[in-house]
Amino acid sequence: MATSAQPGLLGLAGSAGGEALATNGTASTEGPERPGPLQDETLGVVSVPSQWRGVQGIRGETVTCLHTLSYPPAQGQGLHVTGVSWNTTGSVVACAYGRLDDGDWSTLKSFVCTWNLDRRGLNPQQPSAVVEVPSAVMCLAFHPTQPSHMAGGLYSGEVLVWDTSRPEDPLLWRTGLTDDTHTDPVYQVVWLPEPRHSHRFQLLSVAADGKVLLWQGVGAGRLQLSAGFALAVQQLPRNTKLKKPSRGETEVGATAVAFSSFDPSLFVLGTEGGFPLKCSLAAEEAAVTRMPSSVPLRAPAQFTFAPHGGPVYSVSCSPFHRNLFLSAGTDGHVHLYSMLQAQPLTSLQLSHKYLFAVRWSPVRPLVFAAASGAGDVQLFDLQKSSQKPTVSVKQTEDESPVYCLEFNCQQTQLLAAGDAKGTVKVWQLSSEFTEQGARETERLDQLASEVAS
Repeated sequence: MATSAQPGLLGLAGSAGGEALATNGTASTEGPERPGPLQDETLGVVSVPSQWRGVQGIRGETVTCLHTLSYPPAQGQGLHVTGVSWNTTGSVVACAYGRLDDGDWSTLKSFVCTWNLDRRGLNPQQPSAVVEVPSAVMCLAFHPTQPSHMAGGLYSGEVLVWDTSRPEDPLLWRTGLTDDTHTDPVYQVVWLPEPRHSHRFQLLSVAADGKVLLWQGVGAGRLQLSAGFALAVQQLPRNTKLKKPSRGETEVGATAVAFSSFDPSLFVLGTEGGFPLKCSLAAEEAAVTRMPSSVPLRAPAQFTFAPHGGPVYSVSCSPFHRNLFLSAGTDGHVHLYSMLQAQPLTSLQLSHKYLFAVRWSPVRPLVFAAASGAGDVQLFDLQKSSQKPTVSVKQTEDESPVYCLEFNCQQTQLLAAGDAKGTVKVWQLSSEFTEQGARETERLDQLASEVAS
């Protein structure tokens, strides 16, 4: 089951493999009756249990829980935090509420919430803004320069853009349900600068239907398709051995995307089949697909990497090296790949459960974080150890999965992570995780030049 590329392994309706995915094979017991966080009446903030106050690392690095944020109506519905994002100022964190376990969530009333952490009198259970959404929200991304604009991808396949500075009418643009809209859940959205207008942005979405689509906001509140790509099984580069696709299967479901910091046209896709793909926005070959589209769909894949033991849930390109990227998936492993070879440079087993997210640090070349299905957030410093995490913090007491995490590029000591209990924890990292060490980029270059054994 794990390596089949069936649409639905990430919790689409009718998937055999996605049942109880949120709890990795056990029935979810979350419900509205679970106790809320402890309230400190004098400060109006959530008090931090002692075991989270300061988690020691290998050599004195610490990670402290600064905020525990939640929206009780979303928790009462048993919604999960499916995505987190920091805005361009670094002071506002947003979360998407949806569901990642098996079921049809296309008409599940959900929410997007934001908290301004710089605001005096922050109430962690009272977001600064709440947007109601008619379908489960699967992913979220703040605009790179507009602090109140954010995009979300829905279970229904739609992509929406909101402006939280307009609380009465936050919806700016939407794709609508047309032939161009994704037909399966959207798992990631990314803002990209337009090639000839770097101050203007378009929106890229990836989904389980095998399409990668570029959208532009036009008048009348509509997102219009400007370019598109489709992943056809028969067009995958055959440079590495892959499991034979199921009979009749034509599309490869996309689950995650990461763009190179060095080449704006280069991106890596995670797939339901477990293999990352190196892709290009400049690809010209027509995609072999029967999917309807108002623009010609192209085949983006240039190179196939050796697969994980199950679907890939997350990919992240190094901000410090053009050839390095990380991937994480249901096999509990993080792979470090070079763009130049199919086999991973290294493979780390971080969990016996799923890994849902992996992200490179924006300031430390050898540091990355991973979110696990066992309820912890793990921080790795490859300068200290290439085998075990420097710090592992328990995000959820009952080992509910952590689904998403993002470093703050402005306030680099902050890391936000969201979980199946409907909470977002903002972790504060000690300076060991934010100050670059001597010869760190040299060590990264050495890693990149190693040949996979």
